[in-house]
Amino acid sequence: MSKFNQERLLQVLVAPQISEKATLVADRNEQVVFVVAPDATKPEVKAAVEMLFKVEVKSVQISNLKGKVKRFGRTMGRRSDVKKAFVCLKPGQEINFVEGGVA
Repeated sequence: MSKFNQERLLQVLVAPQISEKATLVADRNEQVVFVVAPDATKPEVKAAVEMLFKVEVKSVQISNLKGKVKRFGRTMGRRSDVKKAFVCLKPGQEINFVEGGVA
């Protein structure tokens, strides 16, 4: 844990991704989906999840989602890019967001 700065780890995780797809992934693969900082790395995400939720992480996969181009009246705008982390927990570990902490 001492490998990373604790203040940095608090800024790595932006929010949990709660959607139908994220729920399906959570049930099927024991994974939790987080929106993370654009410059976050896999080891940082792992350390942040283990520190904040007191769970053991098996692996982390990261995907970069490019922002869609959208129209705002006449002008073309662009949504910001998003980086998602799929965190695979070790068997028996669980994060419950409804209760606001660890189950």
